[in-house]
Amino acid sequence: MPSVVKINVLTVPEEQREVLEKRFASRAGAVEGSDGFEWFELLRPVEGTDTYLVYTRWRSEEDFQAWMEGPMKAAHQRGGEDAPQQRPAASGSTLWSFEVVQQAGPKQG
Repeated sequence: MPSVVKINVLTVPEEQREVLEKRFASRAGAVEGSDGFEWFELLRPVEGTDTYLVYTRWRSEEDFQAWMEGPMKAAHQRGGEDAPQQRPAASGSTLWSFEVVQQAGPKQG
């Protein structure tokens, strides 16, 4: 069964970028212990867009859904550690889903 990739596309106004990055940094380690989790990256736009990409890779769709319904849901209901009712840093969000059909890494040796 191929891994699945979820890319959350976040529209983040320039004045909210630092807020978004600090919130992700404060949650570092929150997803890594989840069953089926394989990879995470927060991608900051370099030029020409206000869109951040949140890339996660999972062993299966079921593992992703279990995380969404468990730890992810609980974290969003708490609103983070420093403020229970924080305003979202992103002004829009879209979730893209993919299956990994081919991958490569650096050659060893």
